[in-house]
Amino acid sequence: MWLLRLLAGILVIAIGAGLLIYFITGKRDWLNLSWRLLRWGIVFALLVFALLFLERLAVIPL
Repeated sequence: MWLLRLLAGILVIAIGAGLLIYFITGKRDWLNLSWRLLRWGIVFALLVFALLFLERLAVIPL
């Protein structure tokens, strides 16, 4: 779980850095990078939450 938190923190920092560089330089490449990172981060988070949900369903107490 600590690895997922670390990756989420790095992702937030990378998105923020991309947005900051976009505002400084005005190049839309950095904005596109931040947008792509955000989309893939959301997809990854949804997959992790789905796996956690399936794990809860799989463990049925008797």
